[in-house]
Amino acid sequence: MYSPKKVAENVVERKRRMGRYLNLGNASFQSMRKGLYVDKSKLIGYINDTLGTKDKFTCVIRPRRFGKSYAAQMLCAYYDKSCDSRLLFENLSITKSKNFSMYLNKYPVIYLDMVWFISTVKEIRECVRYLQREVIRELRETYPFATIEEENLPVALRDISSTIGEKFIIIIDEWDVLFREVKQDKKIQKEYLRLLQALFESNSTDKMIEAAYITGILPIKKYGTPSALPDFREYTMIQPQFQAEYVGFTNKEVHELCREYGLEYAEVKKRYDGYSFSKTFSIYNPNSIIQAIRNKEFGDYWIETETYEGLKYYINMDKEGLKEAILSLLNGNRSKISIKTFQNDMLEMKSKDDVLTLLIHLGYLAYDGEREEVFIPNQEVTDEFKNAVEISSW
Repeated sequence: MYSPKKVAENVVERKRRMGRYLNLGNASFQSMRKGLYVDKSKLIGYINDTLGTKDKFTCVIRPRRFGKSYAAQMLCAYYDKSCDSRLLFENLSITKSKNFSMYLNKYPVIYLDMVWFISTVKEIRECVRYLQREVIRELRETYPFATIEEENLPVALRDISSTIGEKFIIIIDEWDVLFREVKQDKKIQKEYLRLLQALFESNSTDKMIEAAYITGILPIKKYGTPSALPDFREYTMIQPQFQAEYVGFTNKEVHELCREYGLEYAEVKKRYDGYSFSKTFSIYNPNSIIQAIRNKEFGDYWIETETYEGLKYYINMDKEGLKEAILSLLNGNRSKISIKTFQNDMLEMKSKDDVLTLLIHLGYLAYDGEREEVFIPNQEVTDEFKNAVEISSW
């Protein structure tokens, strides 16, 4: 049995080496701070309040290019014990929090980019095993004194946590990519969910994990009614709750950016505004505004990162009333929907309401929770709908 001092010495020797999955350091956040940066660091305070509690598992669901990875990389830089990030957070709002220093660079952090894993594995069916082997290989390098099983990541983390007397923070970016990119492969999806359940829903979870933060486009898969990962608190485009101001840029932030960079506010609002949430405020597409500032001209920048083929596929599904609803939305109207039957799956859609609910999560529609209505949020997305409809030859 290693003493805490000996364990610390072994780990310190490896602290300065940038990790692959464990303790990646703060280089990504440093690059963000050097560029056009809007302060969203108050998010850290909310996560700090959940550490070690029953609310410690956070799932953030937003469309592509809505800042999910930026937030994940910021959290890595803040919690990662292998680096000193104090100066990077200087003058940001989180420094005013009473517990800012308490948790700064205090945890071993595991960061998993699921897009990376499915892009680098030779056979997609090997993805889950490949993920575990890769992370365990680095754990062995960092904690050579611990007994670690070959391909069982939850057991490895349990044993390491017991040995070093510390809990891990786990961050998973694009957690749902297997459900989006290999829609038909239910076997690999279930294997992946079993891994997540072993990490976050087992008797050992509280002993080895201090918090988890996962991002994605689709909410956690449902089987009937219950979620596959019920201990996660989900924040979506339908129910963002405290995460609402972090979904995109707020009105105040956009006003400040327009003044600083000489953008016409009325044009910005027409093109990129429209995502509004109950009891909160208007939210703008962050990627499009940043690109407009960089290029010094307006354009359909978010749409350029998507493809109208995807939108075309969904609006052409043979669901009663779907075509009529889309045409009505294009005329500036709203459509009443029920979001309750959507199973958070891109294949299992039984009605037009399921399709429209998916389009909310993908960012093509905005949702008014008080009226239970959807609408097209802005000019940028309207243009994309028009393109998809024209190609569909309606």
